[in-house]
Amino acid sequence: MPMAKTGRPIKVAILDLYDGLENDAIRSFQDILERYKAKNDLELTYELFEVRKRCEMPGLEFDIYIASGGPGSPLDTEGSEWEKKYFNLIGELENHNLSDDPQKKYGFFVCHSFQLMCRHYKLGYINERRTTSFGILPVHKTSAGLNEPVFDDLTDPFYAVDSRCWQVIHPNEKQFTDLGMQLLAIEKERPHIDLPQAMMAVRYSDYFIGTQFHPEADPEVMRAMLLKPHKKKEVVDEHGLDKYNEMLELLDDADKLAHTQNTMIPNFLDEAVLSLQEDE
Repeated sequence: MPMAKTGRPIKVAILDLYDGLENDAIRSFQDILERYKAKNDLELTYELFEVRKRCEMPGLEFDIYIASGGPGSPLDTEGSEWEKKYFNLIGELENHNLSDDPQKKYGFFVCHSFQLMCRHYKLGYINERRTTSFGILPVHKTSAGLNEPVFDDLTDPFYAVDSRCWQVIHPNEKQFTDLGMQLLAIEKERPHIDLPQAMMAVRYSDYFIGTQFHPEADPEVMRAMLLKPHKKKEVVDEHGLDKYNEMLELLDDADKLAHTQNTMIPNFLDEAVLSLQEDE
């Protein structure tokens, strides 16, 4: 059933952290927003900001902020000009959400943005993986994740695109408790490998959520990536040929990657848009 139409335009800021690197994620975010707009008959617009490459930053005039993944270390850019502006924006959004203004600002943070937020809040230890994790992999919900509205209609585990050279591990439980944040998902446990499980999703507040994986990933784009020789080698070296072939099969299963793409960010948008409607 289409959502009741809001009485005013909904403005979305897409924060591009790819630093000019060619990618399909920004187009995927735009496609999700266009489908959501059409399905729910909304007056929804979005604007793209080149956060790292051009140091562009939105103001507080947007309702929803979606921050992308990106290349490189989430540690080495600390103190850079774009990062200062980025976290200044995050602080302004948080202060707005703590104010009496009934219309809150919603944020979704993906992969590199997720790592930056976890570093900012000191939620865990960030390190570089020994090898790149790339492929379609299961994501396991925590007890908090089982009750997370953005995960509604997703199985446990659910499948998502994992693409990272860096990771956040060893959750700081005291910091989570002190800040009122929740660890929502972790990567698959591999008992035969003596390595910690990465944190895969965090609820930072009632209005901010982030994922280490890529909920925006398009199955057909992923198929093209997996068929590239260097990507196939990455997956086979890390997971084996059988797992690589299984990933290709998962692309044909509407209940796996396609379902994640069609469910998670739309659930997040539902939360934000319904909140905006209620406060009109």
